Amino acid sequence: MFIQTEQTPNPATLKFLPGRPVLEGRTRNFICRDDAKASPLAASLFDISGISGVFYGADFITVTKDESEDWQSLKPRILGAVMDHFVSGAPLLIDEPKAEEKAAPDSEADSDTVIQIKALIDEKIRPAVARDGGDIIFQEFSDGVVYLHMQGACAGCPSSTATLKHGIENLLRHYVPEVQEVRQI
Repeated sequence: MFIQTEQTPNPATLKFLPGRPVLEGRTRNFICRDDAKASPLAASLFDISGISGVFYGADFITVTKDESEDWQSLKPRILGAVMDHFVSGAPLLIDEPKAEEKAAPDSEADSDTVIQIKALIDEKIRPAVARDGGDIIFQEFSDGVVYLHMQGACAGCPSSTATLKHGIENLLRHYVPEVQEVRQI
């Protein structure tokens, strides 16, 4: 098994590509050791000293490290844990994702504006954010403000504010005149 790695815009996060599907159709974010109990792989990654976050995308895993650690010492241990997991055939998850971990589906109560915002996020924004090792989840639209939750490499990334304000906000404002601002929660 060959696992590729890619840098992300967040220097504290690396993207690992195992060359096979990881979590198709959804994402999963683990921000602490207790969250990781839901996944044997995430648990083994959190067993590595210096790991502070694990994120699963469709075909990648992003791992976030503490500032005090360096990638040179962590990367071989992470690669070993990922390889061991996939070779073992163990399940990725042993429970269902929490409701807040999944993108909010369209509901009949959603306004046309919210449906349009969600479509733009799913079609234009999420694929670009996934290429950088993260995900962005729509939370709500209220009084002209779109509230988004950033995960994976995007959470805590030094460039996430610029991405929100100059990229996502401008795109949404262009296509949806009702949008005045975008905020991260």
